[in-house]
Amino acid sequence: MKLLIFLGNPGLGYRKTRHNIGFMVGDYLADKWNVKWKFDKKLSAEIARHDDVLLTKPQLFYNLTGQSVAKIMQFYKIPPENLLVICDDINLPFGTHRLREKGSDGGNNGLKSISAILGENYIRLRIGTDNDLRAQIGDIDFVLSKFSKDERAQLSKVLTEAADKIADFITRPIDK
Repeated sequence: MKLLIFLGNPGLGYRKTRHNIGFMVGDYLADKWNVKWKFDKKLSAEIARHDDVLLTKPQLFYNLTGQSVAKIMQFYKIPPENLLVICDDINLPFGTHRLREKGSDGGNNGLKSISAILGENYIRLRIGTDNDLRAQIGDIDFVLSKFSKDERAQLSKVLTEAADKIADFITRPIDK
């Protein structure tokens, strides 16, 4: 089984913010694959399943994501090499994607939380959210800000490209 972890913050107030682009990708795939999210209190996550792929949106705040990821991986017995974490990256220009087999958290608190539990050897897909506004308002306010009108017009393309990269991950051979 492959495990997709989409990072974001729970709650309507965070719904369309930069920090929640991971959740947006998850919702895009759930719609595309016609699967429904169900909240699992024990795993602290919304979960959907498509064939041999588990989609998850941890429902703990961003900096506590690792706790939910650890529970999910243990419950489903998923090795780190079958895990893909999808998150925002304020160090990449808006709309760009970077897939890495391992690495640092790059200042991303969700990745930091996961790495504290798993180490840094897991695959992550980072989606760039940076623009000129970041320099004006600072990182914390920036990640919690909503996308500009121009960015919203491009989001469909950004989500589709992320889904294509996820499809490549899914079609890799599964490690048992």
